Amino acid sequence: MPSAATSTPPAFAPSANVARLQESATLAVAARARELRAAGRPVIDLAAGEPDFDTPPFIRAAAAAAVEQGATRYTATEGIPALRRAIADEANRRSRATAIAPEEVMVTTGSKQALFNACFALFGPGDEVLVPVPGWVSYFEMITLARADAVSVMGDPSHGLKVTADDLARRATPRTRGVILNSPTNPTGAVYSADELRAILELADARGWWVIADEIYRRVAYPSPAPSVLDALESRERLVLVDGVAKAFAMTGWRLGWSVAPRAVTAAMAALQSHVTSNAAAVSQHAALAALTRTEESDAAVGAMVSAFAERRDAAVRLLDQSGVRYVRPDGAFYLYLHVADAAPGAEDAGAVIARRLLDEHLVAVVPGSAFGTPQWIRVSYAASLDQVRAGVERIIATVA
Repeated sequence: MPSAATSTPPAFAPSANVARLQESATLAVAARARELRAAGRPVIDLAAGEPDFDTPPFIRAAAAAAVEQGATRYTATEGIPALRRAIADEANRRSRATAIAPEEVMVTTGSKQALFNACFALFGPGDEVLVPVPGWVSYFEMITLARADAVSVMGDPSHGLKVTADDLARRATPRTRGVILNSPTNPTGAVYSADELRAILELADARGWWVIADEIYRRVAYPSPAPSVLDALESRERLVLVDGVAKAFAMTGWRLGWSVAPRAVTAAMAALQSHVTSNAAAVSQHAALAALTRTEESDAAVGAMVSAFAERRDAAVRLLDQSGVRYVRPDGAFYLYLHVADAAPGAEDAGAVIARRLLDEHLVAVVPGSAFGTPQWIRVSYAASLDQVRAGVERIIATVA
């Protein structure tokens, strides 16, 4: 028998819980871009999935005041009552369905946790969940963690890569239990109209599916805000609405999101969250409360940020229109989605080939479309200065046009 001092520890084998998970492609690109910057290379980062603005001063001041007043302890798992009321009030101002009560609101550590809570509470082994493609990478992984099966539904390029109710119906089976909607959409920036949302919601209602509606980019739209599922439905009985302050208020690092769902679903998600993270950070909850209740300051801050995004979008689109590069016109979020298959003939993952070429040879960071289920595309963020957006898009065009 070898001694303890000389024995070789067994190789790590991940449990079945995580063995199928894939690393976030956006984080991998960000890590490589950081390496190049650390080596002194002037990388233009058009991969970022967060606003390049600071959190508005009045929100930061409200957070500092809350800390001084003792907001440093645990809160209820569901969130502080004042914030839950503010979220319900904001949603009720645009809802055509039954009034939303604070008890139907769940405050979470970022909207990502709200999405995870919903997937874990609603779906399980044997269930299928329809996910429009291209779609945010974490939807697929969250469904996998719930031990359900994600079913990709490809959007039509002639329709901004959006799916229709008919597209979803064709991919449905007797095992279908839900659908995830995202508008404005990451990665394309496409926005679903109220009529398009209504048709999908009516299908889901007729089939008895749950709908998880991710509206984290709703206020970042041109014009703003984008239509909400709350504008398009009469009943919320099988709806989980997810939102947060990360994108609209440049508060990604505060990790504060929420869900609005029927009381029984909210109670189930609260039970789950109580064993995972307990409550969202107390100071972040007070910061979000200021963002939602100090309306005049909030509207001004969001409006200024969206105006800057619109200027960058328009500059990038003008360059793309002159180049002939095929792309999805973005009416929301802060992304451009470019088709690059012609620039890498024969490549199964043209997006990855072009993304590597852009970063290593031209110092422009973008995200390959394979992260979103469409390997012939790349995602380009315009959450960067106007000059960097112009320079980065010009380098992209020179590479792929």
